[in-house]
Amino acid sequence: MNEDLELRFVILEHGKGLDAPGYATAGAAGIDLRAAIEGKLRIAPGARVRVPTGLAVAIPHGYEGQVRGRSGLASRYGIGLPNAPGTIDSDYRGEIQVILINWGEEEYVIERGERIAQLVIAPVACFPLRRVDGLDQTTRGRGGFGHTGSR
Repeated sequence: MNEDLELRFVILEHGKGLDAPGYATAGAAGIDLRAAIEGKLRIAPGARVRVPTGLAVAIPHGYEGQVRGRSGLASRYGIGLPNAPGTIDSDYRGEIQVILINWGEEEYVIERGERIAQLVIAPVACFPLRRVDGLDQTTRGRGGFGHTGSR
């Protein structure tokens, strides 16, 4: 853990009463994000929902928040993130919301306080942009999807 940096957070009104964010174990890479909903939220097969977490964060400059799915929800119920990983920029100060999709065959019900995703803080490299007339040549060239082989 980087002792020189900290992740400041605010628990919003509808997130009060939920467990505070934290790492589940000393070796965990992600911080659990919980559903800050009233009652239950049903996700039909094939449907997408946006789930509030009741949490806002201040990610340090030079880092991003990566919202990732939970492997248990994916393997047991087919619940995932259609844009995984979702990116939270360091200058965003609004509520973290998680887009979930039900790729399973049965309705899934989310309850208040349920762990729905995880937040991984990762460094980001930003580069100056320069428009040029052409790019250097490589062996691969413009070869795209599947160009280097299928296995």
